[in-house]
Amino acid sequence: MRYLLGLFALFPLAVLAQDDPAAPVSADRLQSDVEQLVSFGTRHTLSDLDHPTRGIGAARRWATGEFEAISTDCGDCLEIIHPERVFTGDRIPDGALIRNVVAIQRGSERPDEVVIVQGHIDSRVSDVMDAISDAPGANDNASGTALVLEAARALSQQRYPTTIVYAILSGEEQGLYGGELLADYALEQGWTVKAVLNNDIVGGSCGSDGVCDNAHVRVFSEGVRADADQRTRAAMRSLGGANDSPSRNISRWLAELASDHEDGLTVRQTWRSDRMGRGGDHLPFLDRGLPAIRFSVAIEDYKHQHQDLRLEDGVTYGDTVDEMDFTYLAQVTRLNVRALDKLARAPLPPAPEVDAIMRPDTLVTWDRVPGASQYRIYRRRTDDADWPGQPEATIDVQSAETGVLAAASADNPDSIISASIARFGRILPEVRGDDWIIGVSSVASDGNESPIASAVPGGAFRPLASDPQ
Repeated sequence: MRYLLGLFALFPLAVLAQDDPAAPVSADRLQSDVEQLVSFGTRHTLSDLDHPTRGIGAARRWATGEFEAISTDCGDCLEIIHPERVFTGDRIPDGALIRNVVAIQRGSERPDEVVIVQGHIDSRVSDVMDAISDAPGANDNASGTALVLEAARALSQQRYPTTIVYAILSGEEQGLYGGELLADYALEQGWTVKAVLNNDIVGGSCGSDGVCDNAHVRVFSEGVRADADQRTRAAMRSLGGANDSPSRNISRWLAELASDHEDGLTVRQTWRSDRMGRGGDHLPFLDRGLPAIRFSVAIEDYKHQHQDLRLEDGVTYGDTVDEMDFTYLAQVTRLNVRALDKLARAPLPPAPEVDAIMRPDTLVTWDRVPGASQYRIYRRRTDDADWPGQPEATIDVQSAETGVLAAASADNPDSIISASIARFGRILPEVRGDDWIIGVSSVASDGNESPIASAVPGGAFRPLASDPQ
């Protein structure tokens, strides 16, 4: 695989034998957490906030207690916060306080560089306004909440150069309010969000038609960026970018990562922002230009999702624990943990640009990325789905910094560096830009490689509003 091949050239074999960060993940503990969440009766956003054992308030207090226990075990490594705001909308006509439960594991080197794993804690039955009836919400979405907690248990014993945020969100079923709240909080804090991994309905392996699939997990990613304005969309028509958003490249990266573990799940890349006509808490991040994807089961069970508990014509309905597959949930959790571990160690992807109009070669350039010891350049045919396994070229930062500064030309395709070593690049001879998509990744000194960023309009892992016009 692409990320492994580069390591053999740079690092001793002992580095490759490091422990799997997902090893501590426990299916039994995930099941226990889901059963505890179900025991609160309903976790509807408009349910009781103060009852000691029932409702959204009790569930959030329990989740806070779990984060506190995890933090105690890691020497108070987690900062636990509760962002909150009153929202009003079609499904909250009288207004309601939306409160998230968030644990922050600060990075040691670049603490404002952040990767987020999240799932919503609220549940519902057939009537989205019914805050009284039992709404177990086992798969939707106690599964995602349990995954976030288990990820914190698995990774909190490690130290990372960048920050991991573990987020349990409220208000998803009423209008994606928890996602909106956390996305706004991230921007207010000045975080550079590298990736958001949203987990929603991740604990079942059989569908409502009896078809089962415990070998795949779907990853949803947007194509054209939600924050693309008319100027960006016009540039995409000419220069490409409809299939190369940051979220799409995170999806490709996750599929590659999953393929490195034969005992795990295979990622089924689903190239739309979410399921048809539906949504999740990653969408508010995309609206704000922050890269985000959604994990969800390979096959959904609609009889046990958003349903009143009942027996009808011999068929049981309701989102209950007995319909779940905790071995499968553990596999989805392991993939999330492995991804978080690598993303928290890797630098940000670069923001590459190309000059390839009416010329027989391609010049690709990008600014220096903090924490990067190497850059890898890739090219992909415009009609290819995925990036190739081998880079087109590799630039070692240390060698470039100590090398001879040279201007770019067709006769000298070496690294392009400014006197301040702030900008890098390479000419790719005989690579005609019309026929290729160019991408660049950053590699940390320990070999962890970022997702590839495409050199297209909107390809950079940052809000388009921050790009110079």
